[in-house]
Amino acid sequence: MKTKLLLVDDEEGIRKVLGIALSEIGYMVFTAENGEEALKIFRKETPPIVLTDIKMPGMDGIELLRTIKRENPDTEVIMITGHGDMDLAIESLKYQAVDFVTKPINDDVLEIALNRAHDKIITRQKLRDYTENLEALVQEKSAKLIELERQAAVGQAVEGLSSAIRNIAGDLQDGITYFNEMPCFVSIHNPDLKIVAINQLFKDRLGDMVGRDSRKIFKPKKKIRPECPAEVTFKTGKGQRSKATVEDLSGREVPVMVHTAPIRNRDGAVELVVEISVDIREVNRLREELRSTQQRYQQLFDEVPCYISVQDKKFRLTATNKRFKEDFDDKTGAPCYEVYRHRNEPCQDCPVAKTFEDGQSHQAEKVVTSKAGEQYNVLIGTAPIRNASGKITQVMELSTNITQIRQLQDHLSSLGLKISSISHGIKSLLAGLDAGMYLVDTGFTKEDQVRVKEGWEIVRIIADRIRKLVLDILYFAKERDLNWEQVDISGFVREVVSTFEPKVLTKDVEFVYDFDASISKIEADSGAVRSALINILENALDACLEDKSKKKPKISLRVQQDNDYLVFEVRDNGVGMDRETKENLFTLFFSSKGAKGTGLGLFIANQIIQQHGGSITVDSTPGKGSHFSIRMPKTSPKSVKRQNSPD
Repeated sequence: MKTKLLLVDDEEGIRKVLGIALSEIGYMVFTAENGEEALKIFRKETPPIVLTDIKMPGMDGIELLRTIKRENPDTEVIMITGHGDMDLAIESLKYQAVDFVTKPINDDVLEIALNRAHDKIITRQKLRDYTENLEALVQEKSAKLIELERQAAVGQAVEGLSSAIRNIAGDLQDGITYFNEMPCFVSIHNPDLKIVAINQLFKDRLGDMVGRDSRKIFKPKKKIRPECPAEVTFKTGKGQRSKATVEDLSGREVPVMVHTAPIRNRDGAVELVVEISVDIREVNRLREELRSTQQRYQQLFDEVPCYISVQDKKFRLTATNKRFKEDFDDKTGAPCYEVYRHRNEPCQDCPVAKTFEDGQSHQAEKVVTSKAGEQYNVLIGTAPIRNASGKITQVMELSTNITQIRQLQDHLSSLGLKISSISHGIKSLLAGLDAGMYLVDTGFTKEDQVRVKEGWEIVRIIADRIRKLVLDILYFAKERDLNWEQVDISGFVREVVSTFEPKVLTKDVEFVYDFDASISKIEADSGAVRSALINILENALDACLEDKSKKKPKISLRVQQDNDYLVFEVRDNGVGMDRETKENLFTLFFSSKGAKGTGLGLFIANQIIQQHGGSITVDSTPGKGSHFSIRMPKTSPKSVKRQNSPD
């Protein structure tokens, strides 16, 4: 049967051409020229895939996407966008669009997007089927176990049965007939410890033992005959419960659970004893079968190549699989958002919360942090877990690690977006450069040296910013070969200070520095390391300027040695960082500054220090500032040189 697909575009030509192409590859295509018409068709035909243009008159593609996801979260929506609509395309991904394609539409790109939509639909269905089958099997096995446990606990009901026997008038054999349908061995004993009646199952399996000694029913263990349960009941007047072994007519030993209960006369004396023995082999067999089944499903639960967790309504983890424990630690009872994302409050648009609300499966894509501090992109799917009355008590969350896929996709997508952003930044810098050149030109014309100096200072600052931006782009675009040299630390530090200090003085921020004078030289690429340090110092300056408290902003740079290592320490008393920001600090294009940052600076700084065989550690507390510690070997190992130098 053909898969239904809804195509929405206000251009009739695109609807016709694309509709024909989609029909030829096996889709049942429905078309609409605007969002309102699309919703009518969607509600009638419920197609699993919708392909819609972003910009349309009336209801645009984003609003259509949000409405569809609200009405049926399982529908996969692919957005069609022009080259100038990339911001809207990215926004659509936030509202759970599966992908977007740009005009003119490339057949291969469209096929990849459609395959991704199908993969999500199939994954979601497999998860739903797995959950339903697992619930059904557990319920079935649990029902069997409960039934057998009820049989094994039949002694608890013997008191009631004995009352029924007392009410059976006269004929004792009629009383025993009452038990003939019971799936256990029933016998009645008199005070002389003689068997006076048995049920049919007892007779068929163990023989006709009426009139025999009550103490001869059970086999002795190591020639020691067990205490007779009926005899103990006559002596104590209380029901007994014990394990014993009987021998059937074929000579096989049958383990049984024995329950007894007294039958009293009108004066309260024990007149008879009812003894019921339950064959516990079937109970043990089913228990073992249930244990084996639970073990197999636990193994399946643990070996699934994704993260599985079960959460209650407070998002606390009640169960996790093996892979989850390996990457995120075994923190049963802790909130999901604390373990997954190191947050102090639940995530926005949490799919688990949505499943608790409407009982439906939901999907989302999140970035989580492992116990080792690694960032993973995960595709999340949820399924409700209901109790016997149908109430949702827990939600199962299945997360698939798609980090490598997203790294490739995000690299290409983000690169395009950042090139656009960088272009705007360069445009702004050029505008500032024009202003400086204008002041220089008019200053020369009017012979106004103050104006010339002012204009030249602007040109110098803008040129420095352009140089830094271009170097950042070059570092990002291609790993730069290092130019190894013996660097004089004293001159190097003064050069860094002379570059950074003018920026601080204009911002009323205190800047102090000191270095160990005994350090003479270090083997490094001075230009690259200087660029890394300036990036980190500028990050500290931004943190101080962002802090709105009344404390005096301060930045310090300290250079010292630790055996064979050189350590640069940059401290500030600015706004600080929370745990999530700190863990993403060196991630490509991550910026906590919004539109003011490119997300390149600290990423490149970290890359430079790693190229030198060093590392950067960060300690920060919100409201109390940050401490960057840059640790580099004074003499780089040969392996690092070979890896980071031209052939």
